[in-house]
Amino acid sequence: MRCRPARPMRNTVLKPAFTLLVVLTRNSPTTYYAGASGPTGFEYDLARLFAGYLGVELKIVVPENFNAIIPNVAQRNVHLAAAGLTITDARKRHIRFGPPYQSITQQLIYRSGTPRPRSLEDLRGGLIEVVAGSSHAARLSELAISLPSLAWRASNQAGEAELLSRVWNKSIDYTVADSNAFTLNQHFYPELRVAFDISPPQQLAWAFPKGKDDSLYNEAVKFFALIERNGQLAQLRDRHYSHVRDFDYVGTRKFLRHMQQRLPRYQAYFEEAARKYNLDWRLLAAIGYQESHWNHRAVSPTGVRGIMMLTRKTAAEMGYRDRIKPRNSIDGGARYFRKLKLRLPERIKEPDRTWFALAAYNMGMGHLHDVRSLTRRQGGDPDKWVDVKERLPLLMQKRWYQQTRYGYARGLEALQYVENIRNYYDILVWRNETGQPPPPLHLVRQPVFDSMPAIPSIL
Repeated sequence: MRCRPARPMRNTVLKPAFTLLVVLTRNSPTTYYAGASGPTGFEYDLARLFAGYLGVELKIVVPENFNAIIPNVAQRNVHLAAAGLTITDARKRHIRFGPPYQSITQQLIYRSGTPRPRSLEDLRGGLIEVVAGSSHAARLSELAISLPSLAWRASNQAGEAELLSRVWNKSIDYTVADSNAFTLNQHFYPELRVAFDISPPQQLAWAFPKGKDDSLYNEAVKFFALIERNGQLAQLRDRHYSHVRDFDYVGTRKFLRHMQQRLPRYQAYFEEAARKYNLDWRLLAAIGYQESHWNHRAVSPTGVRGIMMLTRKTAAEMGYRDRIKPRNSIDGGARYFRKLKLRLPERIKEPDRTWFALAAYNMGMGHLHDVRSLTRRQGGDPDKWVDVKERLPLLMQKRWYQQTRYGYARGLEALQYVENIRNYYDILVWRNETGQPPPPLHLVRQPVFDSMPAIPSIL
């Protein structure tokens, strides 16, 4: 798969003929998958940013199994692997790692309702399955030296996300997952639990071929230093991980139940409004759930009503007297949300534009302008959600809101509002695109190396 690069950030010392960056990755929630608006994933977005830094196009290649990643990097079949790879001494014998960009731990995963293992000895008799060739398999091999009875099955067919689903549906008893991957998947499989960590903190990094040509590797070192310094790495982490850190088992189970029992009554209205206003119906549905739990008779203490919790004034501005009627409420809420997005400066790009509009939907555009101004005065970027959301709680503190035009606002509530909707949206996308209970994301299957292009010269 090829994609256009992000806007180049600098000229490079690479050969002018080098116009295509070939990156090997894997299908998983933390790396690369087909999202609602096209390819996405932390590693994909990072690789695309690197391609833009170099001023070249990006080609993504997905191997048939995890075991193929390191050999194909070592054999120089690709320029690099951006696949959430743990730095290990065994892998260093074959490839070289770039700068570390994320820290994780390996965690043993089990399903609630089954006995929680407290130690490796408790795993006897249970079926453990991990990805073949993974750092998880290597770690289990290390642990088995002191515990010969430890046994597991290595799969060449299933990825990390699929193994989590197998634990969830009780096909296997345990698996091992990186902490970042488990964080993303737990909202899809709320019964899954961490038994204990089986490794100390470990670093993730890109893998590069060894050899005399260090030009691309050196550019990667500069690239990671730059995005660490200018905040782009923090923005990527926020985009992919921040909204799923606070797991709520009861709330997630309730949401899944309401998806089955309540959403079907209103889905056609969400889809109709989304087509009308060029929005994603699943985002509108997520807003509706956060507002009313899809209860068209909902009424707040402040008098807002209906599925989208419109005030009488807002409903009238959107052209509706009856804000209780589900179709009216959903259409009015969608129209109002689009209006908020259009009021934002054009320079604010997605997905930040959506997060800002959601915050304004909750607390008003005036308070959003206030917190963006505070962010600017404190040296942050007022056009980046990752910077602005840190200042939202300041709107509740007198020393800060006295400096604003619109005064006090429940900024912490607005922050939680946006993060909740992001969670609900993720689950709705998963349910809509994959069904239930298969793997949690629509994994992209692609031809691997039989159609692989020749690797362009780098120097």
